[in-house]
Order: sequence, then structure tokens, then C-alpha cells
Amino acid sequence: MRPLLLLCTCLIAANTHAQSTASLPVIIEKHGRHALLVDGKPFLILGGQCHNSSAWAAMLPKVWQAIEAMHANTLETPIYWEQLEPRQGEFDFSVVDTLLAQARAHGAHLVLLWFATWKNGSNHYMPEWMKENASLYPNVTGKDGRPVDSPSPDAKAAQEADTKAFAALMRHLKQVDAVHTVLMVQVENEAGAWGSVRDYAAGAQRSFEGPVPAELLKPALLKALGVPVVSAGTWQQVFGKRADEYFQAWSVAHYIGRVAAAGKAEYPLPLYANAALRDPLTNPEATNYESGGPTDNVLPIWKVAAPALDILAPDIYLPGSERVLKVIDLYNRPDNALFVPEAGLIHDNVKYLYATLGNSGIGFSPFGIDDNTLAAADTAALSKLEAYGQEYAALAPMMREVAQWAFEGKLKAVVEHEDHAAQTLDFEGWQANVGFGGGRSNTLPGNPKTDGKAMIAHLDQHTFILMGTGCRVSFSPLGNNAGKAWQYLKVEEGSFVDGQFQARRILNGDETDWGGPQFGSRPTVLRATLVVR
Repeated sequence: MRPLLLLCTCLIAANTHAQSTASLPVIIEKHGRHALLVDGKPFLILGGQCHNSSAWAAMLPKVWQAIEAMHANTLETPIYWEQLEPRQGEFDFSVVDTLLAQARAHGAHLVLLWFATWKNGSNHYMPEWMKENASLYPNVTGKDGRPVDSPSPDAKAAQEADTKAFAALMRHLKQVDAVHTVLMVQVENEAGAWGSVRDYAAGAQRSFEGPVPAELLKPALLKALGVPVVSAGTWQQVFGKRADEYFQAWSVAHYIGRVAAAGKAEYPLPLYANAALRDPLTNPEATNYESGGPTDNVLPIWKVAAPALDILAPDIYLPGSERVLKVIDLYNRPDNALFVPEAGLIHDNVKYLYATLGNSGIGFSPFGIDDNTLAAADTAALSKLEAYGQEYAALAPMMREVAQWAFEGKLKAVVEHEDHAAQTLDFEGWQANVGFGGGRSNTLPGNPKTDGKAMIAHLDQHTFILMGTGCRVSFSPLGNNAGKAWQYLKVEEGSFVDGQFQARRILNGDETDWGGPQFGSRPTVLRATLVVR
């Protein structure tokens, strides 16, 4: 056999072997908890999302600089429909291929964001050939008959075009990404409509005045939506004052569900849709937020309308710990893995990484990690990453273990609230008591930035892994040992190496007395072994 032919044969065989042996990323569920399996083991996405217009070759050096500065293992990056299909039916995958090559060179994974029919509720990433044909690819018609700057979910031609393009993208990924650099794909971005609760165009209005689809009339679903159980009716008859919003949610989710299903048929990577949130505490009218997206009140509709989506994910920009923790609770469902694909790149949000992991979340990612404007702002942009970089650096060596503990229900977390009140975590046989701030007791004054947090994994009967900042942790016996005296058998500070905890030093005296070990401004990993006397 000639040398060149032999080389080609070997490369083909090697690629075929890689495709057959490498495990496809998959989301699994057990006892209502979830894990993202990568190479067959739980994986924690320590992510960073670049700015919207940064997925171009000329901009990527700053993106990778930010990924390295924050010790992230995954880049979330857009894929632009306008670039992918500049002429109808002609596809250009050069940006995709560049991202794959550079991610591998930097030892990072990718989560791709399909910016297509919807981005921030608008259609601005549609190709030019679609923007120039508004009659075939229309926007929502408002109640006053005027067009709204949001694409119509009733536009069949747009849905068909998006479906074909997304299927082509997924087909290409299957062909060129045998090593699974891409972990997941986001289908659209913050879908929904601003400026109108739903589409009032003639075709959409006929559907609204027609019968509610049978899939939405299941008793359990109607109960979840808080409406009476009925067997038939129009949208207004079944859903009353929420009819417009629920109709829009069904229409948007059904559209995106078809796009997702076409892509998954080509290459079954985990797929998700992200939500621009509403206030979860006040149940506001849909005129106050992006109507039709996967907000907390319409998650049951989305689950029925778009079964090809594995996750409905919250983008966290809301202020206040009560709101954010409520969001995390609402999206952490037995039928929905908790994943935070976007969070504001501010110091206040770092603590919600802990809250996500403590609720068996599979990943977290702040938005806008790179500076894509003026070079003079580079230093300021990178400084924003420091808080995330400290956490990711501490978590990276134990990422697999943390993901496994979360999946097994061994991991819990607390974050400091605005009132700075101490909090407790209950484990089998023990209660962890967490106070926030500095001082020699668990009745602490709190942190100026309200950024205290603690994450605790219960490994066995008397052994815990602790990680945190701005807090002090002590324990009390529970159950059969309640009321008995106890003490620390040993408290070790260290890190994980190849799945094993390696101690740097043993803490005692001032470092463990006065109410238990105290965590300062930098995240620290401890192994604490307790004993009942």
C-alpha cells in the first residue's frame, strides 16, 4: 500500500474509532437530581459567555484571554444565522470550525448559542435575504395592528428555514466534532416578544379563537397552570386572563421545539432554551416582560410543546437574593436540570454559583467576559473576572467530584442574604451552622458586599468537604447524637489532585476555635472530620 493511502486509511480508521468510543454528552436524572455526563462521568460547566459580537476570528484572542483569566473550562459563544447561511441554502461553517480548533487548542469545551429567529426577542440575526422579505418572514402584529420588533411564531416559512439551518449546523458538528468539544447547544436566545403579549395577525388570531390543543388539556398540566380542569375550549375559555400569554408561550415553544427536534435528529447533543426572567415573587402581567419565553409560569407549556429541549434555563440578572434563590428553586425541577447560562458579570452574582451547585446544578456562566470595544478597557474587563476566577480556580481540580456529589445529593450550599442572618444545613447526623462576616462567633456582623457563601459536601458519617468565603462554619450533632458533646477530630486545608484530597496543613487553635473554621475573602477548601465524644 502506498504511504499516502496508508496514512489516509489510518486517519479515517482513527476518526471512526474516536466516534465509536467517545461518549456523547448526555443529561441524566436520578431521584429528581441531574448530571451532565461528559466522557461518561459527571461534569460541571465552569463557564463564561462572550459578548454577542465576539465570535469572530479577530475578536477571539480577547475571549480566550478572559477564559484563561477566570480558569473557565467552557466557553459559551454565539453562532450567527446571518453568517452561517448568507444565501438561502448555502452554508458557511468557517466560524464554527475556527471555534472548534481554538477551543481544542486552549483545552476548553464549547456551548454553542444558536442566534437565529430569536435573539433578545428580536429577529436581528436572520440572514439578509429574510430581512428583505418581511411579507414571507413577518414580525408579530400588535393589538393595534402595527408590527412589533419581534418575529412571529406563526411564520411557517421562517420556521422551515430555521429548522433547515439548525439541522445543517448539527449535522456539521456530528461530522467534525468526534471528540465532543461541544457539550450542549442553546436553541435561539431569550425567545418571546416585547411590545405585544402575543401575535394578533389574522392567522394567529384564528388559532387563538380555535380550540386549545389536546396536549395542553391534560389534568396535571392544567392544575400546574392553576386553571380548572376542562376537556375542551378556546384559549380564552380555558385560560381566562392568561390566555394571550399562554397562547404566545405555546406558539413560541412549538416553533422552537420543531427546530430543536430537527437538530437532535441529526446529532443528539443536549439542547436547551434560555429565559429572560420575570419577577418570580409578584406574578406580574405579561406586558412587564418578554412574553412567550420559558418564564417560570409557563414551564409546563414549554415542556409539552418542545420535548426535544433537555433544559429550560434561567438567565439571572434580577437583583436580590430572595428573587434569585426563588428562580433557582423554580427551575430546579425533576423534569428540568438546573443550568444558569447567563448571569450578570458583577460581584453580587458570584455567590449564586454556590446556590446553583447546592441545588444539583450542572453549570454556571457569567455573561460578557471579554472586552470587545476599546483596548484601553482590557484591564478593567479582566478585573471583573477576578471573583469568578478565584472560585473556578478552587473548583477546577475537584470539578468532577463536585458534580458527582451534587448528583448524589451529598452537596448543599447557603448564600448570605441581605439581612446577613446565619443559616443552617441539615445532613444525616449533623447540622452545619453558617454565620457570615468576621469575628470569633457565629453571630457575625455580616459582609459589606453581602457576598458570604458556603458549600458543604457530606462524604461519610463524620467527614465533610467545606468551601466558602466570608463565613464561619460550625456543627451540631443531630438524630441519635443530638445533645452529645463533639469536637473536630481533624480539620485540613488543601485541594484535590487526581480525585483525592491532598492536605497542605492541619488547622487548629485560632483557626478552628471560636465557633469553627473561618473562611476569608478567597475561597478555601477544607476537609473536616468530626467525632462525638
